[in-house]
Amino acid sequence: MAKKRAIGLDIGTSAVRAAEIEFGSGRSGATLVKYDEMPLPVNVIRDGEVADQQIVASALKELWAKGKFGSKDVIVGVGNQRVAVRELSLPWLPMAQLRQSLPYQVQDMLPMATDDALLDFYPTDEVDGANGRALDGLLVAAAKDTVAANLLAVAAAGLKPVMVDLNAFALLRGMTRGRLGSQTVALVDIGARITNVVVVEGGVPRFVRALPSGGQDVTDAVARTLGASNQDAELLKRDIGVGIAVPPEYRETAESVLHITHNLLESVRGSFSYFTSQRNRHIDVIALTGGGAKLPGLGQLLASSTRLNVQLGDPLEALEVSKAIGGRERFAGHESMMAMTLGLAMGVAA
Repeated sequence: MAKKRAIGLDIGTSAVRAAEIEFGSGRSGATLVKYDEMPLPVNVIRDGEVADQQIVASALKELWAKGKFGSKDVIVGVGNQRVAVRELSLPWLPMAQLRQSLPYQVQDMLPMATDDALLDFYPTDEVDGANGRALDGLLVAAAKDTVAANLLAVAAAGLKPVMVDLNAFALLRGMTRGRLGSQTVALVDIGARITNVVVVEGGVPRFVRALPSGGQDVTDAVARTLGASNQDAELLKRDIGVGIAVPPEYRETAESVLHITHNLLESVRGSFSYFTSQRNRHIDVIALTGGGAKLPGLGQLLASSTRLNVQLGDPLEALEVSKAIGGRERFAGHESMMAMTLGLAMGVAA
């Protein structure tokens, strides 16, 4: 089998991450051959959009020099509050024609003008309805200027975007190659400022939502109540956690952390309730990913509020990891933070 490689690039609020996967190799048919990340200063990315092109481009250049990636062709992820995802049923058409017709069919459904959006449709089911053959699926609408801002930074680093992918779909691919692929799983990726919720049935996305809150909001609360730097607050929040006993000097901070986390988890739970209310659907398990997922006590709190089994996601379970980059051991304890980046690289094999 011919071997093909692809590089996924995740431009996150706190870091840029890249993964290079070789397909047609290893027992799983895919091998992680390169992976690295580079931290970003605060406020360089705002609400999932590049705010300082020069700094991001510089970080990407450093990332490529450090990671020694084999190509400058990249699959770039997008996903924030300016990317809308809606369930939609459309009269059946060949996909090329259907995509061309989207601006005329969905203009009344979106929070933005269709001229200002990049539109796509992800089909999930073909059905025979009262009005004939139809396609059920997910409509994706991304604000053009958000996508352009990210792509300009990528190009300024000397990289070539060959595909733009929705972060939620990348998360799906990164997490459903293994044993979760046959279940109805709720993927909850807690980034620095954005939490992606994706419900997947047997590998097919059924529900997508981006929530405007994440781990950095917890860090900000710790920094504010303790008068600590962002760096110190990031470390302290791991000691404070959520819903666990803390020393008296941390109690006010712990209450702030609990308040922020409770609001986020209520939004997550509300997303689940909306999904399960449609056609008597259910969720088997929740998989937590992203940097915010490692906050001590968070998984237990989510399990208690949803009465569902919660586990930390491991996107490496269905991948080989090249010994040339340290094997799985190099990423021990870090796996759940890699899901989005790995899923972007897998987009070429989708």
